[in-house]
Amino acid sequence: MERFMRVFERAIVYAAQALLMLVILAALVQLWVLFTVALRERVADIDTIPLLTEAVQRAFSGVLLIVLGLELLETLRVYFTHHRVRLEIILVVAIIAIGRHVINLDFEHLPGATVAGIAALIVALTAGYYLVRKAGAADTG
Repeated sequence: MERFMRVFERAIVYAAQALLMLVILAALVQLWVLFTVALRERVADIDTIPLLTEAVQRAFSGVLLIVLGLELLETLRVYFTHHRVRLEIILVVAIIAIGRHVINLDFEHLPGATVAGIAALIVALTAGYYLVRKAGAADTG
């Protein structure tokens, strides 16, 4: 039964990795399509700094989405090779996801409490990442 469980787990992780690779590839292709269409059709319409900022923010958000997928793929790879989930990678994924979300926010129309909550979340995640890294360095050093 133990052997069956290992084979089953390995098959599930391989299937998840394959699916995630396809999702990342499809997202990358779609990002390139959106970029080339926007470049062709909308670049001439960008005539102010706010419009440029909005266009660049959307591009950065798309790239961070791809990076998020790659970090999730790394999480699966580490799980498959070491049979454990590395908290450091999970925190990186969360930080990237929050960063992507922050890029898309319209801070002019957000309540102060929401901005403070997002700031607290970012501080908590980065402090957690720092502490995990520091603990890892202490374990190896």
